Amino acid sequence: MTQSLARKIRPELFVRLVGVCFFAYLFFGFMLLPCLNTLTSIFNTRNAAGERDAFAVIRFFLAGSMGKYVLNSLKLAVCLVITVNVVGVSIVLLTEYFDIKGARILRMGYMTTMIYSGVALVTGYMFLYAGDGILTSAMKNAFPDFNTGWFSGFNAVLFTMTFACTSNHMLFLRNAIRGIDYNTVEAARNMGAKPFKVLWKVVFPTLIPTMFSLTVMTFITGLCAMSAPTLLGFDSINPEIVRLAGSSSADEAFPQARAALLSIILAMFTIVLLTVLSAYERKGHYLSVSKTKAKLQKQKIANPVANVLAHIYAYVLFIIYMTPVVMIVIFSFQTYSAIRLKKLDLSQWTLINYFGQQDYEYLTSRGKYKTREGSISGVFANEATLGGIKLSFILSALAAALACVIVVVACNYIFKKKNKGTGVALEYALLFPWLLPTILICYSYRSYFNSDAIWYVGNQNLYYAQNVRFLIVMAYTVTKLPFSLRMIKASFYSIDEELEDAAKNLGASGICTFLRVKLPIILPSVLAVFALNFNALFTEYDMSATFASTYGTSYAMVIQAMCREEGLYGYNVNASGRRCASTVFIMLVSGLILYLVYGVGSRDLGERLEARDRRRKRMEKLTGLFSEKRKVNGE
Repeated sequence: MTQSLARKIRPELFVRLVGVCFFAYLFFGFMLLPCLNTLTSIFNTRNAAGERDAFAVIRFFLAGSMGKYVLNSLKLAVCLVITVNVVGVSIVLLTEYFDIKGARILRMGYMTTMIYSGVALVTGYMFLYAGDGILTSAMKNAFPDFNTGWFSGFNAVLFTMTFACTSNHMLFLRNAIRGIDYNTVEAARNMGAKPFKVLWKVVFPTLIPTMFSLTVMTFITGLCAMSAPTLLGFDSINPEIVRLAGSSSADEAFPQARAALLSIILAMFTIVLLTVLSAYERKGHYLSVSKTKAKLQKQKIANPVANVLAHIYAYVLFIIYMTPVVMIVIFSFQTYSAIRLKKLDLSQWTLINYFGQQDYEYLTSRGKYKTREGSISGVFANEATLGGIKLSFILSALAAALACVIVVVACNYIFKKKNKGTGVALEYALLFPWLLPTILICYSYRSYFNSDAIWYVGNQNLYYAQNVRFLIVMAYTVTKLPFSLRMIKASFYSIDEELEDAAKNLGASGICTFLRVKLPIILPSVLAVFALNFNALFTEYDMSATFASTYGTSYAMVIQAMCREEGLYGYNVNASGRRCASTVFIMLVSGLILYLVYGVGSRDLGERLEARDRRRKRMEKLTGLFSEKRKVNGE
């Protein structure tokens, strides 16, 4: 009896119990209960007489101006679906399907939105097109009647987000086109079909599932837009939620409940869209291809006029994508006066926006000169900026790592219990955050944990002082769980079950088998997911804005705050230059991570061996040249 009980109480059982308790704690404590609290808060409002009125917020919504935020977000989402798909499909076709000269260079330009996004991208476009932007100022000088305020509101948001949101097309639609069987294209051409008819009748039908997913993702992105509407002055849902979250009943009527209602409306839209997408995917869309698949060959545009127009269109888009990047890089090496005047001065190259400090002397209203010591400073010499970088780096790394650890352990359990209800329940629990907008999760955390009466977090106010950093890490982690699950779960399918059986036959325990057999196989994918999660969170602005506090100021928020107060009382004089340098720093970090993930990290064993041989041959050649030179010199 004692021996049988001892056999049952194994380390694996203990680890499994701890894991189940942790997942239950995570799901109910940091996913379900905060969101339910947000939902119920809508119906707990009180009127002017102090009486509880369950429908006061809903009546306010129907009678007031709150509806315009929902309509504006819907308008933006619908328009983005059209513009992003038009631009996204065209840039993929121009670089992957049609034979366009300089396609590799064009592809690099179109993929720049993958290395800078959010606040960095929006401010880059503002640097060019805002009222005092470079191109707007040039247009004003050329045409005195030109409206310098054209880049604001809906049109500016639509323009910026159209080019910002095509990165998904370059990732997913590009892979879909490269996976097309060329035999089907060639068969249609042999039957006399013209190139554009082949494109419409043969190529596009194979892209419908991918296009549908991209359309839903774009629609949700438009609904939940934050950075562009905030900076460009467009009244949409997310900026209003953040504004109401920081307001009080002394300023306006039940702001917290109104923020909760807008969050729930966003959640309803998101749930409906993801339900439609899931139903569409369950139908299955399969295409018959030849048994021997041929690599797609680029198609030449036979019509000379169409060919010229396609090249012009391709390079116009390239200029639109690349101009903000080039200008940001160039002006990051300019002095504060050149940046403020938006005039490139080749005699004023400087590294001050990156390193070092300078004093600034300015004339006061009393006609006296004052000096602010160190008010001109670089990214790596400014205390506030360095603090934002360190905080964002630590919080993003912790959240990215925690999300990967949770998902790896969960996937191992899901594959063990794939035919049982517990495995399915765990998978759906981890996908639960995908049903909710990010802003709803963050707002729910802010309102729910801003209390000393939450027993399962030790009666600690998690929104108070430095505790908010833990709250940010949890919000980052929870929002990245669904993406991590979809990516890491796919890597588990590459594990040969015979390897696990062999390890068990050799007497290895479940934990030992996981650590020494499974983990090494999936580790490259796990590291790739960690890198992508970190990349997205490091420059994150939307969630940080919801948790805005002295102790939770992220890198993006530091830069934005400095630029709003640039030059005020002689402080942060070169904040715009420092923002340019910060954007360059972000692009370097993101580019390095993407190269490690999609460059070196995506190579198979054969490609890695070939690269190693090429490096060895180069080293041998270089060594031979040095040897010959030494012989000639008589050494």
